[in-house]
Amino acid sequence: MAIVRVALPVAIDQLFDYWSPSGLEIQKGSVLRARLGRRRLVGIAVDRVEASNVAPERVAAVDEILTVLPPLPEDLCALAAFVSEYYQQPIGQCFAQLLPPLNSTVAARQPLAERYRITAAGRAALGRHANTRSMRLRQLQSAFCASEGAATEEVRGFGSQAWRTFALWRKQQFVEPLPASQRIASRGSVLNPEQEAAVTDAMAEMDRFAPSLVQGITGSGKTEVYFAAVARVLAAGHQALLLVPEINLTPQLEQRIAGALPDVSLAVLHSGLSSAARLSRWLAAARGDAQLVVGTRLAVYTPLPRLGLIVVDEEHDVSFRQQDGVRYHARDVAIYRARLRDVPVILGSATPSLESYAHARGGRYRWLKLSRRAIARSVLPTVRLVPNRASDSHEGLGASLRQAIAGRMERGEQTLLFVNRRGFAPSLLCVACAWKAMCRRCTARLVVHRDAAVLRCHHCGYTEELPKACPACGNQDLLPLGFGTQRLERALSELYPGARILRVDRDSTRRKGTFAKMRDAIEAGEVDILVGTQMLAKGHDFPRLTLVGVLGADNALYSADFRATERLFALLEQVAGRAGRGSMPGEVVVQTDFPDHPLYTALVGHDYDRFAETLLAERQRLALPPFAHLALLTAEAPGREAVTAFLERAVAQGRALVAASGLRCEVYSPVAAGLARRAGLERGQALVQSAERPALHEFLPRWKALLEPTMQRRVRWTFDIDPLEFA
Repeated sequence: MAIVRVALPVAIDQLFDYWSPSGLEIQKGSVLRARLGRRRLVGIAVDRVEASNVAPERVAAVDEILTVLPPLPEDLCALAAFVSEYYQQPIGQCFAQLLPPLNSTVAARQPLAERYRITAAGRAALGRHANTRSMRLRQLQSAFCASEGAATEEVRGFGSQAWRTFALWRKQQFVEPLPASQRIASRGSVLNPEQEAAVTDAMAEMDRFAPSLVQGITGSGKTEVYFAAVARVLAAGHQALLLVPEINLTPQLEQRIAGALPDVSLAVLHSGLSSAARLSRWLAAARGDAQLVVGTRLAVYTPLPRLGLIVVDEEHDVSFRQQDGVRYHARDVAIYRARLRDVPVILGSATPSLESYAHARGGRYRWLKLSRRAIARSVLPTVRLVPNRASDSHEGLGASLRQAIAGRMERGEQTLLFVNRRGFAPSLLCVACAWKAMCRRCTARLVVHRDAAVLRCHHCGYTEELPKACPACGNQDLLPLGFGTQRLERALSELYPGARILRVDRDSTRRKGTFAKMRDAIEAGEVDILVGTQMLAKGHDFPRLTLVGVLGADNALYSADFRATERLFALLEQVAGRAGRGSMPGEVVVQTDFPDHPLYTALVGHDYDRFAETLLAERQRLALPPFAHLALLTAEAPGREAVTAFLERAVAQGRALVAASGLRCEVYSPVAAGLARRAGLERGQALVQSAERPALHEFLPRWKALLEPTMQRRVRWTFDIDPLEFA
């Protein structure tokens, strides 16, 4: 009997053998249901073999094939296998990421393309049975084989049986939409010479893997470069994938795409969609109906039979890293997928990650620079550094910043005040006994939310009422420490009574559609002062916004994370870039206690290259990424003793393996995580470092094999490869 090896969405890192009942034509990539114990799970057929190592009586049959989804293409299966191997994640969970939500079936409601043509798979499969079909179906097949394909309306005329066959052939990917290449024309703004050169260089070899880094200052027109590259790919009959870091960036991007590529068939994918919408758009992409797919990190796994280009916008953004469930970096997965499909990949950023910057500097990526703003009269904003703790401050706002805001109010221009802390204040202190409000489930302070009169943990969601007196000593003089968006909003209302103030953070945009309404109000000039977190720091274009004020930026300089300054510069340069994007000049006012810090010196000159070179030299001296490669073993359990015991044993096994194998890896002693307890679980970690990536990736699976037999039910552990944080 034929044996099918199936990837199931479980934490065990193995494939499961099932036998294939007669009548089920299971292919590699087929999506199916199978039983595992008492559960009936959706899995993916990874391989077919003649025999199983499992005893025959223990091999169960596949229940059914899910016909609502086509078999997954070979490149996606290879991509899932790569993610499992590289990131040391369970293979079944990696394959599960390839699938859309399956609690809704909408395949029959999909819009059809104007014309369809036969695929290579269809030509081979249908050719074997050509003589057994009716005359009408042979005519149908002949129509699809024509160079111009068959019009959908023409297929309707072949009768009901032919129409049902047409639907089946679409599911089986025997036919595909005929690309309407003549309709794909860019209507975007005329590219300047730098943009033209970037498009030409990035797309010089459209039929092979070629990574490019487009490093352009804020407002330089990187998006127009992406659109021009996409237009070339679509005109050649291919599909394109554009990844963005945030859900909130997709609506504005959709509008810009509609203007630049009005005839393109677009599918937007992100976690905020309903299950039915995600399934619908996934199927449109898989059939080839969607020419351009725009999405957040989950979209990197979208099936695209005619993929010709991948673009990763804001490639430095940490949102591309998935920290829960299967851990991976969507930018790096996108690059590997482009290599598998042998297509170009474009990474774009004003402040590239040091890894990408080093690759470009070393010649691994084409380095394409945009050094001036796309709008002729628009220039980068001036940056002023002003004292943070001035005696004339009011609720954290210094006199220089208050005067700058007043000036914009008089001229009818807009201001953005950036503070990367939501809530009213980051902590609550008793001035009598020094009690601080702490989360009962995490080693973290509770954040004051004055609007809801609660204390809330931003790590686990724990909430309690805002106390009227200190629970330790009864003192009623409780002091909110620090500033969040809510406190800043209240202070601005007191300082500028007539101002139209809008706060934009996760708390104020929880309801669906709220952020879109806020963005429309800003663009319509119905807002004078914006108060926001990093939600407003990237991708948004508000021509009337001419002033950006930055508060609390110094907090990141105290971080123990070696990436903290890199991230801070990227964030500040992005938020600074919101100012003066139209014809009116912009200004950025940064309140700081450290005006001579190299980060702020580079920010004043908008000189990312200078700052990046300084950081790279520092990283090289300290043997840190990108000059070294890291992996983190993380563990959590209800008790600290179990975490410590597991990690100490794991480190001992790792060090013994290094000594026996001679691999050039260093296994460090275990430590508590940056957040030592989260949601009631104690957390710890052990770091592995190597100057040689091959040595690290030879060590990790061997170390993992030693750890798995000693797994404890109360300790949950995983690997984090190329970790971006140690929280």
